[in-house]
Amino acid sequence: MKCDRAKKLEQIALEVRKDLVRMASVTGMKYLSSSLSMADLIVYIYWEVMSLRPEEPNWPNRDRLVLSKGHACPTLYVALAHRGFFSREELWNYNKLGSMLQGHIEMCRTPGVDAGSGSLGLGLGIANGIALGLRCAGIRSRVFCILGDGELQEGSFWESALTSASHKLSNVYAVIDRNAAQSEGPTEEIKALEPLDEKLKSFGWQVFHANGHDFASLHQAFQAMLSIDGPAALIASTKTGQGVPMMEKNQPLIRTAIARDEMSQALTELEEMSRNGNEG
Repeated sequence: MKCDRAKKLEQIALEVRKDLVRMASVTGMKYLSSSLSMADLIVYIYWEVMSLRPEEPNWPNRDRLVLSKGHACPTLYVALAHRGFFSREELWNYNKLGSMLQGHIEMCRTPGVDAGSGSLGLGLGIANGIALGLRCAGIRSRVFCILGDGELQEGSFWESALTSASHKLSNVYAVIDRNAAQSEGPTEEIKALEPLDEKLKSFGWQVFHANGHDFASLHQAFQAMLSIDGPAALIASTKTGQGVPMMEKNQPLIRTAIARDEMSQALTELEEMSRNGNEG
């Protein structure tokens, strides 16, 4: 990846994070730290990988994305707004009665959304169903599924992983936000997942790794993953609260809302990073 393109993506990710903090300040949303951990993943996928038409959200040949970790939907909403699927002003109505942007995504309500979310561990099964439907329709679009690592403790995920391989769903790609945290604490203390890559391989998946906050690393991993037929998984090492120094240090619990004065501090830190980046 060229340096100037990586810098551009970093700037986009910074703007996404700023809007996430603004959303939290205006709407009182929780799950900010979890939303921040996947910001770079969403930016890379939506700006570099997926074939989309924001002016035609239901274009039949578009790539699809299933957000299995639906509690982090604010990141998806911000990305969709910045890509032009709807007005950025809609972000400030997040989770309000009647808003197109609810606390969990609804495909019939929000332009650019391909599947709803709810109980964890179900996203890959939905992605499998979409992929099978595309196969029957003769459409060669790809299906990406973003998962949190905590939900990999669900049996439904492993059943779906077996289904992907059994049906040879070559257009299914799982992207795992491996921040090693869930609502109750560290994933490895609650129900250990490692060696995660070996477990996935034993289910018939090909596995790739990347630093989930480094666009050059993501570019290299996606280039390799998309050059082969799936099902394939990318394990992206991430950190909750990434990009907001105050939250990186404090590492709040996944579902914790932060105080208004902390929101102000977080936005100040991001604005300072933006100014420094523009000067560079």
